[in-house]
Amino acid sequence: MAATRFEIEKFDGVTNFNLWHIRMMTILVQLGLKKVAIGKKPENLNQTE
Repeated sequence: MAATRFEIEKFDGVTNFNLWHIRMMTILVQLGLKKVAIGKKPENLNQTE
């Protein structure tokens, strides 16, 4: 399995948040992690689903 690296700067409050968010979601989709990003969080962090 090959590691993939992307150069995306952290959101610093100066750049447009929507643009930063779209870039991050694009990377997550490419890595197959979109469900992780948009999934519901459990009420209790000790709870597993």
